[in-house]
Amino acid sequence: MAAEKLKIVDFLEHSRAVPVLDVRSPGEFSHASIPGAFSLPLFSDEERKVVGTLYKQKSREAAIKAGLDFFGPKMRRMVEEAEAICRDFKPGQNQVNRREKTILVHCWRGGMRSGAVAWLLDLYGFKVYTLVGGYKYFRRWVLETLSNPGPIRVLGGYTGSGKTDLLQMLASRYNEPVVDLEGLAGHKGSAFGAIGLPKQGSQEMFENNLALSIFATRTWKTNEQEEAYIWMEDESQRIGTVNLPQPFWLHFRKQPVYFLDIPFEERLQYLVSTYGKLNKGDLASAITRIQKRLGGLETKTALLHLVEGNITESFRILLTYYDKKYEKSLQERDDHEKLIHLVPSARVEAEENVRQIHSIKTPIQL
Repeated sequence: MAAEKLKIVDFLEHSRAVPVLDVRSPGEFSHASIPGAFSLPLFSDEERKVVGTLYKQKSREAAIKAGLDFFGPKMRRMVEEAEAICRDFKPGQNQVNRREKTILVHCWRGGMRSGAVAWLLDLYGFKVYTLVGGYKYFRRWVLETLSNPGPIRVLGGYTGSGKTDLLQMLASRYNEPVVDLEGLAGHKGSAFGAIGLPKQGSQEMFENNLALSIFATRTWKTNEQEEAYIWMEDESQRIGTVNLPQPFWLHFRKQPVYFLDIPFEERLQYLVSTYGKLNKGDLASAITRIQKRLGGLETKTALLHLVEGNITESFRILLTYYDKKYEKSLQERDDHEKLIHLVPSARVEAEENVRQIHSIKTPIQL
C-alpha cells in the first residue's frame, strides 16, 4: 500500500499517536524541527550539498543517481532505526492510543527525500503517511497560528509572585489550558533566568514549540466558554535570547491580565528561598549584566550584600528595580484600565491564589 499524504493539521493530529520521522539532514534538524520528531536523515549535510549542487548545475537525473548511491547502503539501517523508534515510542499524556507499525515522514518540501524513505518503509511493511509541503508548510502553519492564537488569559504579578507554580496548578489540578512561555523558551525571563538552565534553542524552534503548544490546548474545552482561552504568564517580548513574534506579541498585549497583588515582603522571602541557594558567582554576573539599568550605586550595594551573605538585602534592591520595570510595562498597555483584573492576595501560595483568581469576575482598576 502506497504512502498517504496528509495536510498539516491531520499530520499533527496523527503525531499524537504516531512517531514523526524527519528525514532532512542533521544540520537542518538541529536548527529547528517539528517538536517531538525523530531525526532519520536520508543524507548527511555533506551528501545533501553534493546532491543539491548536482541538481542545480547538471540535472535532476544526475542528482537522483548520486542520491541513490548515498541511499542504497543506508536502507537496512534506516528500516531498523524506524522499527526501534516505533517500538519505543510512547504517546504523550492525554493522547490517543498509539498505532503499531505506523509512521509519519517529512522532509523540507515533501518531495524526493520523504518520498524515497516512505517508499522504503512502505515496502518493508509500515503504514506510512507523508506531510504535504513538508517542513516548509509546517512553518507556514506555525506563523499563521502565532498570528491568531485565540483568547488568552494573562497571569500577571510582580516578580516573586509564584506565577509559574500557579500555572502548573491550573493545568494539573483544574485541567485548564496552559502554555508555559518560559518553559518553552528555556529561560525564566529576567537577568537571572538562565542560571542553572541549558543553552536556549533557536528562535525558530521556540516558535515551533509555541505554536504546537497552542494547537494542543485547542482540544481542551471549558464548560463556560465555546472557545477555550489559554492561560499564559505575563512576559516581556524578549525572553532570554528568543522573542515572542510580533503578531503574537501585539495580540498578547490586548488580552485581559489577572494581576496577583502580593505584598513586597512576602515576595522577597519567596525569592530568597527559591533563588538564594544559587551559585553566588552566577548571581553576581547576573547583577552586573543589568548595572546600566540598575544604577552604579545600587549595583555596588547589591553585590556587596551578596558577598557578605546578606541575600535578603541584595534581593531587596533587585526586587525594587523589577517592580518598577513591570509597573511601567503594565501601564504601557493600551486600555490597561479595562484589561487589568486585580487579584489581592496575602501570600505566595498557589492553591489559595487559584481560588482568588477564579473569584474575579470583573476588572478592577489598579
